[in-house]
Amino acid sequence: MRKVTGVSLAALMVGSVIAVVAIASPGMDPVKVAPQAFSMKLDNEKVRVLEYHSKPGDKEAMHSHPAGILIVVNGGKFRSTTADGKSKDLEYKGGEVVWRDALTHTGENVGTTELHSYLIEFK
Repeated sequence: MRKVTGVSLAALMVGSVIAVVAIASPGMDPVKVAPQAFSMKLDNEKVRVLEYHSKPGDKEAMHSHPAGILIVVNGGKFRSTTADGKSKDLEYKGGEVVWRDALTHTGENVGTTELHSYLIEFK
């Protein structure tokens, strides 16, 4: 197999397939994994719109999102931890609109305010 910057093409292909399966897996659906935080507002052949609420200290189990847009209603501090264990603390402001690439992560409200947002997920 040909090497691409030190990684075999086969390894890249396997990683890509795993990522697609993880995103498509019903077991990783945030509405099913964390129904206390996510509710479905719209679901059609083009997009899915989710509403998100999280109180300080709330945590969600591992779940996946396809690429989409995050619209922040009420901001705060949020910790996202990916499947490889890497954490990133983010601070969102009310009224902010953010592009998000596809991701699989856990989420935790590490701030002092209730987070409220809408996620527009593209299919």
